[in-house]
Amino acid sequence: MNSAVEVVAFILGFIAWIMLGVCIPYGYWKVSTVDGSVITTSTIYENLWMTCASDSTGIHNCREFPSLLALSGYLQASRALMITALVAGTLGNVAAMVGLKCTKVGGDNYVFKGRVAGVGGVCYLLEGLCAMVAISWYAFNITREFFDPLYPGTKYEIGPALYIGWCAGTMALIGGSCLCCSCSQGTADKQP
Repeated sequence: MNSAVEVVAFILGFIAWIMLGVCIPYGYWKVSTVDGSVITTSTIYENLWMTCASDSTGIHNCREFPSLLALSGYLQASRALMITALVAGTLGNVAAMVGLKCTKVGGDNYVFKGRVAGVGGVCYLLEGLCAMVAISWYAFNITREFFDPLYPGTKYEIGPALYIGWCAGTMALIGGSCLCCSCSQGTADKQP
């Protein structure tokens, strides 16, 4: 059962890593629809890197944010946290692959493999924590501006990328927890 838990944890962490890789460049982090009539309907959407607009004819216009220093603090922090989550997930994938007892990578020393799997679990936990903080902070700012009656700018709603990110963060946290718990139960006498 210990090997099965490790494999499930690795699969969860790997899928979470892929989902974060999809979530970061995905355009729809926040979305606003401006309805004038059927002909002039346009959608404005943003992510961490650019803002875009599309009209009802299907034409998309995007522009990158002009200056890093002109961005708000939460957007800069969200960028940094999401990249940190992706790097931690990469390290977690490598460590978990070496630490799995069902693989021959890393030799037959199961104490060492258990410790490496524990490092992979910690990396998955860091991945999930960074992603959840970044996405939740971004969503908090969207909802704060949306419900503020004195906010003069365009009011956005939560986009589908945030839901993908929340699922990825949850999967990474579950995978990291399972990997940390399963590696602490192993001893040198146990064979997979």
